[in-house]
Amino acid sequence: MAPLPQVKSLTIDEDGAGQRLDNYLMRQLKGVPKTHVYRIIRSGEVRVNKGRASAETRLNAGDVVRLPPVRVSERATEKAQAMAEQVAGHAPAKEFTVLYEDDCMLAINKPAGVAVHGGSGVSFGVIEQLRMARPQAKFLELVHRLDRETSGILLVAKKRSALKNLQDQFRERETGKTYLALVLGQWPANKKVLDKPLHKYLLPDGERRVKVVAKDDPDGMPSLTLVKVRAAGGTASDVEVDTGHAGRGYSLLEVTIKTGRTHQIRVHLASEGLPIAGDDKYGDFDCNKALARAHSPTPLKRMFLHAWRLQCNHPSTGERMELQADLPAELSRFLLQVLPSPG
Repeated sequence: MAPLPQVKSLTIDEDGAGQRLDNYLMRQLKGVPKTHVYRIIRSGEVRVNKGRASAETRLNAGDVVRLPPVRVSERATEKAQAMAEQVAGHAPAKEFTVLYEDDCMLAINKPAGVAVHGGSGVSFGVIEQLRMARPQAKFLELVHRLDRETSGILLVAKKRSALKNLQDQFRERETGKTYLALVLGQWPANKKVLDKPLHKYLLPDGERRVKVVAKDDPDGMPSLTLVKVRAAGGTASDVEVDTGHAGRGYSLLEVTIKTGRTHQIRVHLASEGLPIAGDDKYGDFDCNKALARAHSPTPLKRMFLHAWRLQCNHPSTGERMELQADLPAELSRFLLQVLPSPG
């Protein structure tokens, strides 16, 4: 018979410093369902330095984390271990298009369809593939995240000091993050600021979703999105006629986020009635299917959202940097098809 689980106290070392509490617990509690991890955080059973903490709490070196007794089945433990071994031993080594690199940091152009890290049904992601491709690298950690369906600029730290510095910049909103998004319909030129609060929740299968909530909703997270119309127009196509969107056309937007909420751009744009083309979570599903199978040389088979420009201070020199990743070829071709003069 397996021993009964006990309360544990873990002291955060340098490798754990800077991590979010939920991410740290996921690594410590292999085999425990993600929903249960969030439940023990919300209930206050997990303590940081004897106090309650949220899932977003950043851990510091020397912090003491109390873990409540959590039973993990042997089968789940074995499964988690096997998955870890699979990721470590069989993640394909892959380099990605490098936009910038020095001894502190690495900026890559992430393709759509690739998760930034393994987990939630994904055996491996960008960071695991990079580590396999660079076995000599002593330190490679994600600075931030992009949705699996989103392409564009992704920062990776090559030193712990750089990781902390860059994450502090993201947290203090000292970075500038601008995306290119193509939405279904004509975006009103005067609709420049979107600030509806957002609430994250889980579907019964554990998948994350986000919705707009009222200003006074206690669960709403302040969210700020700035929108600039780069190009708009487009004539009615067979696809639009088939899906009831004749005459709506498209708008190419430059979207700058001042807060980094989960699915923020996707939900904010969809809440205005103009969802992102190809968005399989918050978009127009009938139109997406039609665009994907359109009788044209360039069907749209992915979400049209691209992390286009990123501004930050260099973690070592403090110099202001601006990185830019051009639209992927498949998005550029589709754009020229629906907006012949996108600007």
